[in-house]
Amino acid sequence: MSKLPILMYHNVSLTKSEALTISVEKLEEQFAYLADKGYKSCHFKELMDLGELPYKKNIVITFDDGYVSQMELAVPLLEKYNLKATFFVPLNYLGKTDEWFTSSVKIMTSEQFHTLNPMTIELAFHSFYHKKYNELSEAEIEEDTQLCFDSVSEKRFPFAAVLAYPYGKYPREASEKKKFIAQLEEHKFKYGVRIGNRLNTFPFQKPFEIQRIDVKGEYSLPKFKRKVKYGKIF
Repeated sequence: MSKLPILMYHNVSLTKSEALTISVEKLEEQFAYLADKGYKSCHFKELMDLGELPYKKNIVITFDDGYVSQMELAVPLLEKYNLKATFFVPLNYLGKTDEWFTSSVKIMTSEQFHTLNPMTIELAFHSFYHKKYNELSEAEIEEDTQLCFDSVSEKRFPFAAVLAYPYGKYPREASEKKKFIAQLEEHKFKYGVRIGNRLNTFPFQKPFEIQRIDVKGEYSLPKFKRKVKYGKIF
């Protein structure tokens, strides 16, 4: 089985680079490194029917929350370096701000999401209300999921059957986790992604516990390189 690093980004800034915000300068530095080292990026939907990874060096790039900054600053860099990314969208907040965090960072409108080139950007689910799944009842999860599907249908979004858990949170107790995953499978989700900061083996052994590497804005390029190669660094 092959190793697959999956990167997780959030906000992009012209200057600031700290915590969940990365500067456009650092982001370009990282994308340039990936391109120079021969990494090829994949969308999740491309992996769903594969038994092995398609390239010698594979990577998945993800951005959470659908910020306007991702469209304005990250997409041009993805195109420049011939990379793809998945944008995970909290559907209740289109055209609003990140009300669960700062209430100041703008999220794309429905119209802006429709302008994204699907060859570059894959859209996928990040819940409706951006709440922690481990704090919701089965009924609340069901309601949130249905609201997602209704929104995607109404807006005619071409979403992939992939769900990124807000805050990386999902039920961990064995029986609760089993019920949670069964709910997702019933709704035809193929993958669920958390954080975890470790490399994945492919094919995924636990398709609803796929781990992502949380790229912090303060990371140096050497640290980024180590994370891509090894995952979690103790």
